[in-house]
Amino acid sequence: MSEQLLRVGTAYIPVTNVEKSSEWYVDKLGADVSYKDEDKAILNLANQSIFLVKSAKDQTSNFTDIYGEERFFLTFEVDGLESLQALHEELTASEVRIGEVENRGHAGRNFVFYDLDGNKFDVWSELSPQFKEKYLEER
Repeated sequence: MSEQLLRVGTAYIPVTNVEKSSEWYVDKLGADVSYKDEDKAILNLANQSIFLVKSAKDQTSNFTDIYGEERFFLTFEVDGLESLQALHEELTASEVRIGEVENRGHAGRNFVFYDLDGNKFDVWSELSPQFKEKYLEER
């Protein structure tokens, strides 16, 4: 293959109410809205473009693995355990539906949280070394 995929440009998230959901992502997660109409909102969040797409009720981006476990499709990264714990406390105080900080048997710690429509997301305390080198050390 002569060409390589360079990055994930956009993630699409089903929501029932674009207005309420975009406000939630701005208020709870610090997203910036770059476009919005009644059917979709384009958000900038965590160096990623996120499209909130108006969908039928009970649609989520979650899936069930072969063991019957509900899974998330996206993991956000933070820079260290201290940042993970601070974000966990902040989301808890903001009354976001959230799981406990977990040790999953690999480096770092994780927790999950849910948006208004039940889309499940993961947060991991281990920031990619390549991202850290390229983007954080330039500041």
